[in-house]
Amino acid sequence: MPTTKKKTWSEKLNGGKPPHVVMLEKPFAGVAAGQTLAIASPMMVKEYIEKIPRGKTRSMLEMRETFAKKMNADAACPTSSSIFLRIVAEATLEEIASGKNLAEATPFWRIVEPASPLAQKLSCGPDFVEHMRTLETSGE
Repeated sequence: MPTTKKKTWSEKLNGGKPPHVVMLEKPFAGVAAGQTLAIASPMMVKEYIEKIPRGKTRSMLEMRETFAKKMNADAACPTSSSIFLRIVAEATLEEIASGKNLAEATPFWRIVEPASPLAQKLSCGPDFVEHMRTLETSGE
């Protein structure tokens, strides 16, 4: 039986469906049936993060509200947004491991909370996220 090669995080970042809006048939994540839900994309998350100024942070909620407004939806999906944020973070870590300059990397630590479950799942761990936030706020 042939084995399928697991996609790299970078492949996941560049693949997948384009951003779109769905009408909910039943309630989901606090959004009522009949309302619209924005489904972003990993690249949309990456572009959002790259616009956050150095030394500043944003929350997942702020990002999702921005996406919902931009896509004319009632809300943005918290599940897919979290998944896409992990894809961006892990793809960035792959780039750094391959030699990309940290200063040119997508600064995912500006949106990933060090104490969050997501930070715990990342291959770099929460300490890296905390360290990068500290470096940026201290002006280094």
